[in-house]
Amino acid sequence: MSAAQWRKAMNSAAAQATPRMEPIRRAAPPAAPAEPDPYADSSAPRWLKFLWRHVGARHVLTLLALLLFPFVASPFLTFQVGGQTLALGLIALSLTLLAGYGGMVSLAQMTVAGIAGYTVAILGTSGTSLSLGWHWGVVVVFALAIATAGSVLVGWLSVRTEGIYTIMITLAMGVAFYYLALQNYSVFNGFQGFQKVYPPEVLGIDWRQPLPFYFLALALAMAGYFLVKYLVRAPFGVALQGIRDNPRRMNALGYNVTAHRVAAYAVAGDLAAVGGILLVWYNGLITPGSVGTSWLINILVIAVLGGVKHPIGAFIGALIFVLLQTFAIDLIDRERFNLVIGGAFLLIVLFSPDGLLGLWSQLKSRLQRAQAVSSSVR
Repeated sequence: MSAAQWRKAMNSAAAQATPRMEPIRRAAPPAAPAEPDPYADSSAPRWLKFLWRHVGARHVLTLLALLLFPFVASPFLTFQVGGQTLALGLIALSLTLLAGYGGMVSLAQMTVAGIAGYTVAILGTSGTSLSLGWHWGVVVVFALAIATAGSVLVGWLSVRTEGIYTIMITLAMGVAFYYLALQNYSVFNGFQGFQKVYPPEVLGIDWRQPLPFYFLALALAMAGYFLVKYLVRAPFGVALQGIRDNPRRMNALGYNVTAHRVAAYAVAGDLAAVGGILLVWYNGLITPGSVGTSWLINILVIAVLGGVKHPIGAFIGALIFVLLQTFAIDLIDRERFNLVIGGAFLLIVLFSPDGLLGLWSQLKSRLQRAQAVSSSVR
């Protein structure tokens, strides 16, 4: 017998003689009973299942606070702060969908909203003779369709670029539309724009009054918010986030990167169009200044202030922006408002790149770590 065979025989004998040690298995703690899902085995629509699974207590409390707000606040706060916040929040929400979940920073969202606003003013009724005076239902449909088509065009031209190039292309389109509205008098009425563009009276209700307008804006803002929350969890939203993180790998897996990005621009354009219609009804007018460069940047500031990775951040940023715009002039000159907004934007970017919601998450995690350390010491 060779030495190698002898060692092999000895090892096998030792293995047979040595008893195997079974790992000690601890009994798992009993799991807490899960709340039954009434829609688990039903044929209910997906949106109803989504609401049941993802609408928590904080959503209910927030909704109750929003419903009670106009009854405890003055008409000025209801209209000036509440209504304007919801309208601007919808436009910023469109940018949140593109930038936060698609990785596409577009500066043309206010341009898309302006296209919808100009369509309402041109085809509907205003204090200008250029308006055609069509029925409000037809006007709203045309405004949404034209603005969404404009957003698709912006997306089709810009999705093949990334980073700073996307920003510059969308900014160039926004500036081009501004000068088109400023210099065209036959369609856009030049620098004067359109005055007295008011919402129609439906069901005997004047929708420009503070209370009706607030609830109209609230209903549309909630619809846009839950639409984005649903989309980012749907297969389309998951694929869009994968494209944001690694477009080459998603393309190799068989996903059409360009089609997904253009579709995201279409959805974002629809959201911005709704916000643009609300904004022109809120102001009662639309001029080239409504789609100027300052407002293109303001929408980006609003989205970043709240947190561009959170749908609710668009409305939080809009609230901060409107509060500063409304009450900061009591402390400083109106001309220095941009200085205040720029300072707040700079502080948020430096200390919390994820906006106010990111800052809140940091504070909450620090408190949890402090509580864990104190409990371990005890």
